[in-house]
Amino acid sequence: MSMASTLIKENTCFEGKTQIFEHFSNITQTLMRYAVHLPCDPKEVEHGIIWLSGLTCNEENFITKSGIQRALAGTNTLVICPDTSPRGLNLPDEHSSWDFGSGAGFYVNATTEGYADHYKMYDYVVLEIYKLLKTAYQIKNVSIMGHSMGGHGALIMGLKEPEKFRSVSAFSPIVHPTQCPWGQKAFTGYLGDDVKTWSPYDATELVKAGHTHPQPILIDQGSEDEFLAEQLLTEDFKNICQTQNQALDCQYRAGYDHSYYFIASFLQNHIDFHLQHLKA
Repeated sequence: MSMASTLIKENTCFEGKTQIFEHFSNITQTLMRYAVHLPCDPKEVEHGIIWLSGLTCNEENFITKSGIQRALAGTNTLVICPDTSPRGLNLPDEHSSWDFGSGAGFYVNATTEGYADHYKMYDYVVLEIYKLLKTAYQIKNVSIMGHSMGGHGALIMGLKEPEKFRSVSAFSPIVHPTQCPWGQKAFTGYLGDDVKTWSPYDATELVKAGHTHPQPILIDQGSEDEFLAEQLLTEDFKNICQTQNQALDCQYRAGYDHSYYFIASFLQNHIDFHLQHLKA
C-alpha cells in the first residue's frame, strides 16, 4: 500500500485481502514486517484496528490463527499486525530465551546499551504504524487491542495516548509487569535496574498515576489460564480501575486458557466493541 513497503505475500480471504509487508523502519533502524487484512477495497476503508501480539509471536500469528477475516467481513475496517520486535540483530542475550529479546519487545522504548538503538517498539507502534494507517490508508479512526504481552502494549498505549485510540481491549493482558517475572526480566533488560523508569510501561501503575481512557476498557481473561496467578495479575488492574473510576469490562471466561483457541472464541465480541466506538 505504501511506496516504502514491499508486499511479501497476499491471500484472498472472505472476499478481502490478507497481506504481509516489509519495510525499513526509521525508528527501529531495521527491516520490519506487518500484516494487514483489508475486508474491502482499500478506497472504501475508513477505520483501523492495531493488533499487538504476545511473546514469541510475529506479524503472522494473529492474522492466521484468530479468524479475524470472518470477524471483519462486510465492514470498512482493516486490521494491522506489526511484528513483536526488531529482527536480524545480534545483541547481548537477544536470542538466548523466549521471553526476552527477539519476539519479545514488550512495546517499550529501550534505554540500555545496544537495545536503545533498535528496540523502540512503543514509538514504532504509536508513531510509525499509526502514521502508516493515517497516510497510506487514509484511516479516520484507530483502535488498539492485543494479547498477553500485546495486551500489555495495547493497555499502556491506550492509556498514554487516548487521543489516538478510540477504544482499547485486550485478551489475557500482562497488566502489572513491574510485579511479575516476565515484566521484571524484560524491563531490567530494556530499561535497566532503576525501577522508577518502569512505571510508564505498566498499565496498573499508569491508572494509579491518573492516566485513563474516556471509553470503557474491555478485557477477556480465561479462568484456566496457566499464567493468570503469577504473570498476568488481572485483579490488580481491576482494583485500581475501580479506585480511579476507569470504566472496565473485565470478563473471566470459565474453562478457557491462554491460547488462540480462547482468542478465536471471543474475538467477535471485541471487534463489535471496537466498531461501535470507531463509528461513533
